[in-house]
Amino acid sequence: MHWSEHAVWWHVYPLGFTGAERQALPPSAPPVPRLSRLANWLDYLIALGCNGLALGPVFASQTHGYDTVDHFRVDPRLGTEEDLLRLIEQASERGVRVLLDGVFNHVGRDFPAFADAAAHGSRSRYASWFRPAPDGDYATFEGHHRLVALNHDEPEVADYVSRVMTHWLERGVSGWRLDAAYAVPAPFWRTVTDRVRARFPDAWLMGEVIHGDYASYVTEGGLDSVTQYELWKAVWSSLNDGNLFELAWALKRHNALLETFAPHTFVGNHDVTRIASRLSEPRHLEHALVILCTVGGIPAIYSGDEQAFRGVKEDREGGDDAIRPAFPDDPAGLAGHGRSYYRLHQDLIGFRRRHPWLVRARTEVATLTNTAIVYTAGHDGEAVAVALNAADRPVELPLPPGGWAHAAGGGRIHEGRLSLPAAGWAIATAGG
Repeated sequence: MHWSEHAVWWHVYPLGFTGAERQALPPSAPPVPRLSRLANWLDYLIALGCNGLALGPVFASQTHGYDTVDHFRVDPRLGTEEDLLRLIEQASERGVRVLLDGVFNHVGRDFPAFADAAAHGSRSRYASWFRPAPDGDYATFEGHHRLVALNHDEPEVADYVSRVMTHWLERGVSGWRLDAAYAVPAPFWRTVTDRVRARFPDAWLMGEVIHGDYASYVTEGGLDSVTQYELWKAVWSSLNDGNLFELAWALKRHNALLETFAPHTFVGNHDVTRIASRLSEPRHLEHALVILCTVGGIPAIYSGDEQAFRGVKEDREGGDDAIRPAFPDDPAGLAGHGRSYYRLHQDLIGFRRRHPWLVRARTEVATLTNTAIVYTAGHDGEAVAVALNAADRPVELPLPPGGWAHAAGGGRIHEGRLSLPAAGWAIATAGG
């Protein structure tokens, strides 16, 4: 089993987490060692049950980190390369792996190669790195003027991306999240991933894929995993709508993906409304977490979700601010209102760690109504049964055959049936 299949990631957006400025520092300004503050949270993520720190952008950029200007330099708002290497070392000493966020579909307009191309046109050494647009400018990422798309048909671009990825793998990171992977041709990824794996065969390469044929990015692009947005959407949507048939369909699709790879699962990240704000019924927060911790895949917890942070993403300038807030210097500065939900994370992640085969588990729905579902999650002769009651009244549900004798959560088993309170849940295990 590859190390990634034991990973549970704690996902951090560093610029927001550390309260960094919204714009790049002036060239004359000294770096601010904000990354060092993350070391104060390493024991917290371990106590949560995680063993991976998935960092959002840390490289020099103009604003939010996804308009990169230098992939070989740490953003001065976060510190220096020494600060990043020290954090990687401190994490490694605790058995925590570090994942970096690589933005290789597009760059900021101050990226030196683009600045040269924009200034000199076809005479530029880097003219072939970018594609002219019909309006006389250059092709951009989904219409964002500040984000200039790279030309992935240019071999030198593949050379550059390969150098960046191996450069930081040499310095101790364990893998990469590849931003906007869905916008990059699969043959480009295959070229890069083959080169990276030739030197770092154990690196975990995960792509951000929102839509499309998820499995093809693994089989054709050479990635290890991609983001499971279909399941993310089904979790909150089915609970909000009282339509667990949507969840059941998504679990069936999820099974098909597991035939090829272990998807990267989540109920929150730096790009979407917080799950606590997305769900219309606060009690469904527990249901969402139960699903995340009992289905196959490699899960991540977005920092703050374990404390039931709220925040709504808005389609405007600064619309991500509410979901990317600054954190206190250390966990002691957290408010206490999220403590019970944090403890539930500890319990459910702990359950997953005691059943490591869940990373490859297939689900089979045994009972299904609009507001109740019972499914088994099993792999290689092991299984658990999971029951959710999304209704405002108690329910009694039949369990599938399996000799179930113990139930975590609020359930009670009697003669093969499980009683759940209103908005309750249970995870049943076989008797010993």
